[in-house]
Amino acid sequence: MKNILVVDDNLASLRQIGAQLGENYDVSLAKSGAQALQICKQEKPDLILLDIEMPEMDGFETLKRLRLNRYLGSIPVIFLTGNHDTETEVRGLQSGARDFITKPVEKSILVHRIELHLRFSFYQVHLEKTVANLSDSVALSFAELIECRDENTGEHVARTSRYVGMLGKRLMEKDLFSEELTATDLDMMVRAAPLHDIGKIAISDRILLKPDRLDDEEFAAMKRHTLIGEKIIDHMLARTPTQHYLYYAKQIAASHHERYDGKGYPRGLAGDQIPLCGRIMAVADVYDALVDDRVYRRGMSHSEACEIILEGRDKNFDGRIVDAFADLNEKLTAAAKKKN
Repeated sequence: MKNILVVDDNLASLRQIGAQLGENYDVSLAKSGAQALQICKQEKPDLILLDIEMPEMDGFETLKRLRLNRYLGSIPVIFLTGNHDTETEVRGLQSGARDFITKPVEKSILVHRIELHLRFSFYQVHLEKTVANLSDSVALSFAELIECRDENTGEHVARTSRYVGMLGKRLMEKDLFSEELTATDLDMMVRAAPLHDIGKIAISDRILLKPDRLDDEEFAAMKRHTLIGEKIIDHMLARTPTQHYLYYAKQIAASHHERYDGKGYPRGLAGDQIPLCGRIMAVADVYDALVDDRVYRRGMSHSEACEIILEGRDKNFDGRIVDAFADLNEKLTAAAKKKN
């Protein structure tokens, strides 16, 4: 059953609309914009009926705050108003409202409008998922093509994406980084992770496939893949700005070789200056690099790799993410063995 949130400071109107919809929907009631925002954070409704004329925070301000939240911004909103005029309607549509309904509300019209916008929202979400799946498939294929220049790292991009998802989920369970790590943020990070080394497309095979240690000049050239990747994804963003996961991909490409103590590259960022997605990716990327066979060495055991990660706490890596990594010990072993 679809959940409808009704927001109105007039208690009589609020109860009336709630009663009208109760037979067809799971209805939540809020008597202020602030209360509505709080309810939305706890349980995302499928549609919001929002009164315009409310004290303290009117409908326009409430809608503005909803649209600023990535998780809540796509909820369809229908304005309720007792003063229906052209100026108000234009302002409402410009602010992102889907429709207007004049109070007092007639039940059949109300249900018809709600069903219309719920169906439209369903098709919109379906279309967005289809586009996202296509975009992910293209991005993953591109990333795998780059990785296949080194035959030993063919599944690296898929495994590191899994590790990012596992680490992010564990951090959420520990209630860490709650302002910047929601379910939506984590989904974007997982989708972005395969593109972390996209800049390697511009690095010479002579360097990528060298079986010996890189000299200083070669290592300097290798380090450029972070900034090259950032630039490539920036161009992708300019062409497809609605693909929000690319914002995370850009940050990850540029920052996954930064160190928590500031001794990494390319910019020498330290601590929380490094984007959270880059800090998570750093742990995932290094762990997979350690346990996987490479052209220049055999892969380590899980326990040996874990020891190196733990030793890098608050030096190479954010200690909070290292702690989450340690919590996932057995799950990481299983994920490392999983094949695509």
